[in-house]
Amino acid sequence: MARPPTPAQRRVIEGADPGTGRLRGTDAQLAALVRLGLAFRHPRPPHDHFLTPAGHRLREAEPESAPAPAAGPAGVFAARVGGAEEIPAGPSRMREVRDAWQGLLELRRMTNPDSATDRPCGWERTHLVRAAALALEAAGHEPEHADTPGYRVRATPQPEAVAVYGLALTEYTATLEAAGWQCGEYTEARTRTRHLLASPRRV
Repeated sequence: MARPPTPAQRRVIEGADPGTGRLRGTDAQLAALVRLGLAFRHPRPPHDHFLTPAGHRLREAEPESAPAPAAGPAGVFAARVGGAEEIPAGPSRMREVRDAWQGLLELRRMTNPDSATDRPCGWERTHLVRAAALALEAAGHEPEHADTPGYRVRATPQPEAVAVYGLALTEYTATLEAAGWQCGEYTEARTRTRHLLASPRRV
């Protein structure tokens, strides 16, 4: 867990453009916010800095309740990947998921070369499990937890591919394909378990 932003860094966050999240500050302040996972540097000139979804949430939160951020566009938000150890969601989860998904779409717009929001961005390609799980949860699918069935997203040895397990593979396929992923359904040779292999679409 990264340390909270300093008061000066917090002022930079609060001064971000409300529409785009564009930041103004010293080079040192902006670089520090990037390290904290609260900002990213746009890859194209003039290389402006913008809030990540975590930065947006921190700006909108009350100062006394703002959580310490963690690195990555999803920040302190943790995608629910499913599994027996998963904790059931609290009452604010729907809002958190919606905000995280909207922030991810904005990150796509800011970082994809053609500003496309219909296909995954670079962050998603380096955080495959979290990205696929967020797409599923944002569409209303429930993750598996305890004795409750749902989806499970797991890493695979294949580059840029995750495995998705559950009882609703057809619905998961439709959701992931709408979110810019390509999917195929397979049967594991040893267990005969059906699952999806999902990869971020490039075009």
